[in-house]
Amino acid sequence: MEIEGKIKMIGETQTFGSNGFRKRELVVTTEEQYPQHLMVEFVQDKSDLLNSYAVGQDVKVSINLRGREWTNPQGEVKYFNSIQGWRIENLQAAAPADAGIPPAPPAEAFEPVDTLNEKDHDDLPF
Repeated sequence: MEIEGKIKMIGETQTFGSNGFRKRELVVTTEEQYPQHLMVEFVQDKSDLLNSYAVGQDVKVSINLRGREWTNPQGEVKYFNSIQGWRIENLQAAAPADAGIPPAPPAEAFEPVDTLNEKDHDDLPF
């Protein structure tokens, strides 16, 4: 799945536990009638993908939806969802669709050219 929008916030890299689990949060605001502020987590080595981005940039983020079940000490089952990012692209750097295509020749280039003489006009070779 993908989401597109403007970067509202980029969090600092957080490290958890003795094994060094890393997480970094990104908030993207969608540009639609009712804009949504979506928090996307980038974990482990993917957290470094955010280093070259800044607040205000238009981006496309490739995501996976994650869900997990947890049973609290009282025996109640709870469910948690998260949005996990695995790729991010800068939309402002995208080239226009017609980039790299040479311009079309002028209309005059398509006008018929009469290279035959009038006397040769009826002289067919077969």
